[in-house]
Amino acid sequence: MHVSGTTATGANGEIVGLGDVYAQTSQSLRNIESALQKAGAKLSDVVRTRMFVTNIADWEKVGRAHGEFFGTIRPACSMVQVSGFVSPEMLVEIEAVAVIAGEE
Repeated sequence: MHVSGTTATGANGEIVGLGDVYAQTSQSLRNIESALQKAGAKLSDVVRTRMFVTNIADWEKVGRAHGEFFGTIRPACSMVQVSGFVSPEMLVEIEAVAVIAGEE
């Protein structure tokens, strides 16, 4: 299962955590977790994440939030700096790949 282009959009459609990359990363990961659950998966099924940030100097804050969600799961992970997103308020966007084991 692929979860792509996930940002810190809240239930009301607004960006959560304006100016706070840690808060935006956490919200993005909560949104990924919600998408996984709706498809019958969970965070422990994630095998890869890709994080796109507008400021690579924020890597520790982004990594801390990522670690709080995936600390014991430890999916393959990459972080790339980009010049921007569709909304200038967005500081991070995350993709995830999950593998859901079939029943025997």
